[in-house]
Amino acid sequence: MSWIYLIVAGLFEVAFTSCMGKVKETTGSEMYWWFTGFIISMSISMFLLIKATQALPIGTAYAVWTGIGAVGTVLAGILIFKEPSTIWRLFFIATLIGSIIGLKAVSH
Repeated sequence: MSWIYLIVAGLFEVAFTSCMGKVKETTGSEMYWWFTGFIISMSISMFLLIKATQALPIGTAYAVWTGIGAVGTVLAGILIFKEPSTIWRLFFIATLIGSIIGLKAVSH
């Protein structure tokens, strides 16, 4: 169950960074709605990360959480914010995914 908490926490990290990007792009009441989404997503992400670390080593949990967040945020940047998708960006995203899988495989 801890791994599920951790994966969902990582997805909420992607949500809060995406909301942060939208806050930067918007103004007025729309900006405040995105900021509210940021606060809610960050709170859920942190809560689930804490739950996951009750059964997983903190180093592994934090590395996986940030890895999921980094991969998801880069992909969101490419798909939502129209950031460039160069071969090197995709290559290093693939290495991050491999590292996340490797940490899961060697964790007890």
